[in-house]
Amino acid sequence: MAVWSQVDYGVSQSRVRQREAASFWVTTREAFWIAIETLSTHKLRSFLTLLGVVIATTTLIVVMSVVNGMNLYIADHVANLGTNTFILSQLKWAQGFQEYLKARRRNRPIRIEDYRFLRDQLADYKAIGAEADLEPQPNARFENHVIDEISLTGVTPSMIDIGQQKVAYGRYLTDSDQQHASMVCFIGQDLVDKFFPGRDPLGHDILIAGVPFTVVGVAEKIGTTFGESQDNFAQVPLSTFQDKFVGRPELNVSIQAWDAQQLPELEDEVRSMMRARRHTPYHEDDNFGINSSDTLLTVWQNLTGSIFAVTIGIVAVFMVVGGIVIMNIMLASVTERTHEIGIRKSLGARRRDILMQFVIESGVLAAVGGLAGVVLAVLIAQVVQVFFTASVPLSGVLVGVSLSTVVGLFFGIYPASKAARLDPIEALRTEN
Repeated sequence: MAVWSQVDYGVSQSRVRQREAASFWVTTREAFWIAIETLSTHKLRSFLTLLGVVIATTTLIVVMSVVNGMNLYIADHVANLGTNTFILSQLKWAQGFQEYLKARRRNRPIRIEDYRFLRDQLADYKAIGAEADLEPQPNARFENHVIDEISLTGVTPSMIDIGQQKVAYGRYLTDSDQQHASMVCFIGQDLVDKFFPGRDPLGHDILIAGVPFTVVGVAEKIGTTFGESQDNFAQVPLSTFQDKFVGRPELNVSIQAWDAQQLPELEDEVRSMMRARRHTPYHEDDNFGINSSDTLLTVWQNLTGSIFAVTIGIVAVFMVVGGIVIMNIMLASVTERTHEIGIRKSLGARRRDILMQFVIESGVLAAVGGLAGVVLAVLIAQVVQVFFTASVPLSGVLVGVSLSTVVGLFFGIYPASKAARLDPIEALRTEN
C-alpha cells in the first residue's frame, strides 16, 4: 500500500506540474494577444505610451552603431600600421598636451643612423623600413597639369612589405634604386587620374617640387580617411630624398614582428637598444616614441567610452520616463478592466495568474516599443552610413530589445500586483 501511495503521489505531482505549465503557457499567450490587441485598438495612446522607450532604444542603438562603425573605420584606416607592426618615431602618439610639450623638448628625432643600427643589430624581425615626409607638401606637375600639394615620402624598399601600399601595376622601389639614389617614383591613383587619364603613366617624367622623377609603379587605390584622400602621394628612394630635399631627415622606422606573440618582445628589445644607444638613465623616461595600432585604438576606445557613458545616462532618463508612462497606462488599464478581473477570479483565476497576465502585457508593450526603436535605429544608421560611418552591431539590437522588455516588466509589477489584490466581489460590482 505504501508503494502504491508513493506512485499515486508521484503521478499526482507530475499532473500538477503539467497543469501549472499549461496554465502558465495559456496565461502568457493570452497576455501577449491582449497586449497586441490593445496596441492595435488604441494606436495613438500606444504610440504616446511607447514613445519614451522608442526614443531610448533608438538613441542607444544609433550611438552603438556609430561607435562600432568608427571603431571599424579607425582600425582599418587610421590605426592600420600593418600586420604585427609598430613604429619608432620621435614622439609617442596620442598623449596629453602637457606630456607632448615635455616630449618635444626632451626627445630627439630618429635619424638614418638609428635605422641602420636597428636594422643591423636587432636579433629577429620580419621586416624593417624607414620613411621621411617632406614638409610643407610640394606641388607636382606633368605637362600642363598641376597638383598644388601632394604627400612626398622618402622610403626604403622594404616599406612595400610593411605599409598599406600595394602595387597595382609597374613595380615598387628597389634596393638598386636606393643604392644609386635613382630619380624614380612610385605614385598613387590621384596622380594617375590627374596626369594620365586614359594613358599609361609608366616611364613618364613628372616634376615634384621642380625635380624630375620617372614613374616606375602605381599603387592600388586606398580611398579616403575622414574625407581626405590617401592616394595623393608619391614615394621616392630615401637616398634620393636625402640627396634632393632633406640631407638629414627625421624618420619613422616601421618594424614588423613575425607574429602577434613576438610583437611585445620586439618592442621591448627596440626600447632597450635605443635607451642604451642614447645612454638614457634608468630613472628617466624614453626620449623617443614607440607606437602601435593598440596605442591609437586604446585612446579612441577611451574617448568612445566617455561618449557611451553620456549616452547611457540619456538612455536611462528616457527609459525611466517611458517606464513610468507604461506603468500609468497599465494602472488605467487595470481600472478599465476591473470587472473583467472580477469575472476571471470568480472563475478560478489565482492571484499569480492575474499578476502574470499584467506583467507580461506590460513587458510585451515595452518590447514592441523596443522593436520599433530597433527598426528606426537601423534606418537612421543607414542614412548615417551614406554621409559618415555606422554599423549596427547585433549586440546593440539584443541589448535594446532586452532592456526595453526588462523596463516594461519592472514598471508593470505595481499595476499587476494592484490587479492581483482586487477583491473579486468588489471587482464584479464595478461597472465598465
